[in-house]
Amino acid sequence: IKWAQRSDSLYITIALPDVKDESIDLEDETLKFKGKSESKDYEVDIAFLKPVDSEGSTYKVLPRSVQMHVMKKNKDDEEFWPRLLKDKTLEKNQVKIDWDRYVDEDEEEEGFDTSNLEGGMGMGGGPGGMDMAAMQQMMSGMGGGGMGGGMGGMGGMPGMGGMGGGAGGMDMASLMKGMGDLGGSGEGADGDDSDDSDDDDLPDLDES
Repeated sequence: IKWAQRSDSLYITIALPDVKDESIDLEDETLKFKGKSESKDYEVDIAFLKPVDSEGSTYKVLPRSVQMHVMKKNKDDEEFWPRLLKDKTLEKNQVKIDWDRYVDEDEEEEGFDTSNLEGGMGMGGGPGGMDMAAMQQMMSGMGGGGMGGGMGGMGGMPGMGGMGGGAGGMDMASLMKGMGDLGGSGEGADGDDSDDSDDDDLPDLDES
């Protein structure tokens, strides 16, 4: 087992290639791992020096190892742990420092590069922090796209509404104008009719 830490989290690597049938049970104080590598069964059962946050931790099986990003329970306690396990003897025999990810407590500038764990599985029975982040990122991406599409559609709709309104306005004006013309011609026709009727009446009156 290799490990490194930051003020808020631990990065644990179980160096086994092509792990299959893995079973990982992370509790707030213990980690139990079972899995097959190269047709051999392996098992890890360790107790942490201090409590961890099982709900916010993630793991992923990679071609050459199983990697875990384990969040510390007491994030307000920014001091580095002096060691990983409660059992000093077990730590000496089974645990090594991950020098690739190691930083001195005074030189810590940022958290772990967890790009290897993207799409990783949650630990402790709940959705992992990275899992949730990935899901939220996907959802926000999809939601953003959806919203963008929706906004685009909505934007188009007022535009279309405006155009429709404009077209409608033009239509109304044309219709009103047309109706006015019809009305005018209608009145003209009515006038002609009335004149004709007057003309018809006049001779009748003269005859009588």
